[in-house]
Amino acid sequence: MTAKSAAAAARATVYGYPRQGQSRELKKAIEGYWKGRVDAGALRATATELRAANWRQLAEAGIHEVPTGDFSYYDHVLDTSVMVGAIPERHRAAVEADALDGYFAMARGTQDAAPLEMTKWFDTNYHYLVPELGPDTVFTADSTKQVTELKEALALGLSARPVLVGPVTYLLLAKPAPGVAADFDPLTLLDRLLPVYAQVLADLRTAGAEWVQLDEPALVQDRTPAELNAAARAYRDLGGLTERPKLLVASYFDRLGDALPVLAKAPVEGLALDFTEAAAANLDALAAVGGLPGRRLVAGVVNGRNIWVNDLEKSLATLGTLLGLADRVDVAASCSLLHVPLDATAERDIEPQILRWLAFARQKTAEIVTLAKGLGGGTDTIAAELAASRADLASRVGSALTHDPAVRARTAAVTATDAHRSQPYPERAAAQRAHLRLPLLPTTTIGSFPQTAELRTARADLRAGRIDSAGYEERIRAEIGEVISFQEKTGLDVLVHGEAERNDMVQYFAEQLTGYLATQHGWVQSYGTRYVRPPILAGDISRPEAMTVRWTTYAQSLTTKPVKGMLTGPVTMLAWSFVRDDQPLADTARQVALALRDEVNDLETAGTSVIQVDEPALRETLPLRACDHPEYLAWATEAFRLTTAGVRPDTQIHTHMCYAEFGDIVQAIDDLDADVISLEAARSHMQVARELAGHGYPREAGPGVYDIHSPRVPSTEEAAALLRTGLKAIPAERLWVNPDCGLKTRAWPETRASLENLVTAARTVRTELSAS
Repeated sequence: MTAKSAAAAARATVYGYPRQGQSRELKKAIEGYWKGRVDAGALRATATELRAANWRQLAEAGIHEVPTGDFSYYDHVLDTSVMVGAIPERHRAAVEADALDGYFAMARGTQDAAPLEMTKWFDTNYHYLVPELGPDTVFTADSTKQVTELKEALALGLSARPVLVGPVTYLLLAKPAPGVAADFDPLTLLDRLLPVYAQVLADLRTAGAEWVQLDEPALVQDRTPAELNAAARAYRDLGGLTERPKLLVASYFDRLGDALPVLAKAPVEGLALDFTEAAAANLDALAAVGGLPGRRLVAGVVNGRNIWVNDLEKSLATLGTLLGLADRVDVAASCSLLHVPLDATAERDIEPQILRWLAFARQKTAEIVTLAKGLGGGTDTIAAELAASRADLASRVGSALTHDPAVRARTAAVTATDAHRSQPYPERAAAQRAHLRLPLLPTTTIGSFPQTAELRTARADLRAGRIDSAGYEERIRAEIGEVISFQEKTGLDVLVHGEAERNDMVQYFAEQLTGYLATQHGWVQSYGTRYVRPPILAGDISRPEAMTVRWTTYAQSLTTKPVKGMLTGPVTMLAWSFVRDDQPLADTARQVALALRDEVNDLETAGTSVIQVDEPALRETLPLRACDHPEYLAWATEAFRLTTAGVRPDTQIHTHMCYAEFGDIVQAIDDLDADVISLEAARSHMQVARELAGHGYPREAGPGVYDIHSPRVPSTEEAAALLRTGLKAIPAERLWVNPDCGLKTRAWPETRASLENLVTAARTVRTELSAS
């Protein structure tokens, strides 16, 4: 096929789409089901309606091939575990009794059975449920969900492509099940898993699938020769099946590297590559292997993870270069649109001039369709769209929002000394112990307390004008008083004010910093029914006035115990925002760090002796390729130190991280030079404590003993057992006792019971230590 005919055949597609609905109907239906207000039939009906609405909208926009199977009640990796029959033994009875309730039990846990571990999906803020596998795992095919959703789309008269997590990525994401040796490699189960995928593919072919997409994002990471050989074997076997659909193997988030030649040689009909995050590398590598003659290339040229309008001319040039490298070139986003909000036109509070710069899922769909049209019909067919694109890009470059000379001058003046504490940790630790006088195994929480319906109503009433600011602030004061009183009665040692005034740990600060934009409807799924509205980091950052001092000092006035000041760190402010793409991330991080440094210093001046700067996103933002790690970690850790280094030695700096694999960044955790770090550890059975010990981490740490992402209440003995495990790795004089994360998403009854058990567990273990 000539380049001209390849262009004429260009089609538009996406790999996945936001699941929640325009008004988060899915979230409401699922939470209603959990509370008994919505029955299973009504929940399924809502899900069916949302899927159909998504597919119709995509088709009406001009998408030629809609994805199926990407829709999920909770998580698509958990859906894959169900598809292949990898049900943990502790949940098997629940699944057999009721598939839907068993599904949610795996995701959320029950009082009698812990949920699956949860961690970040590569370097995004989406969380997936980690498969638990062992040498005795028996896989069985259950393609019910995948076949049902395909048939729904086909019944609407649409061309549809089922999307599955690929077998290699599924196994590489898995962990040894509880009780299985830690060195067990789930990839050894590949030959056992492939027949199950073969059965699912056959079922989908019978149901009418022409193509099936197998997502293998794990192959964009550094992979050993054995892992690459496993990928080659997997697609040799699946590609060799006689009764199967055509196979499209998809990768995204980075360059494929050594995996590209492996997949290029595989007997599959198509590859999907990311040409946004790694455009040059993937293009060069594709050319080096001779392209994909006789096969399909799906080119991800529209960024599926950020919200800036596409440079259509640049993308069209990339697509034109690709025309000679494949039999057919189709146009797509770089990854599922799950990672961006639904529709920018719903935003009424963003200036029209700035709104021109933004593209959410629906706008990205239009960009994909435009590029496919231009690739097939030539630039004359999209002349108006190209002109609008040039104008939008020029508008952003020339905006005063994106360039503040004062911010840039301050950033340029930073020296290496500014990012280092005045005294080494041992001297600081002695000063802090003398100042704070905390007991052995001090107890604390991570920061937030339950955001009650009354708080959310008060916030909505303020926005709607039903109450004035004085009435709202009185409600916040009352809530802070209740939180402080509860913590004192429970016996916690270092208190928090509970963050009643905060809507979100990033958005709250973004709304008070120049250079940020807040959305009203920009919801993005974080995990399950937890949706967040990432702010948009659009311009240069500064802090006009103090952001947290008022409520922190008010809380401190209610107690003689120390109250932590609570801030979100610079890397997390970037990672959980849609960050600007017109300057290096390191420059943006330094701007945010300087704004937060002012806040840290003001908190200290106001009498706050313990200040926590949360960096849960430090690990998730780690580049997927090891060769890119040093540069990132250098500026990321410097940004944290720049935020915190200006305080006195006796001011104790805490940080917090959660739901990520920390083993890769233990040295970076050390380089933060925080006095205390708290980390998620309950679901992973104190793995991070062992990792810190193996590194020789010299400072204080609080590996969590209470999994706050589950509604279950851990018993006193359960928390004490985790503490004893932690003590095997971390000396008692350096071990803190705390939950895994903030308590914002939990209800008060379970929060009370869990924290009371946590404090009792700490006292029990203290007594054991004093008696030994």
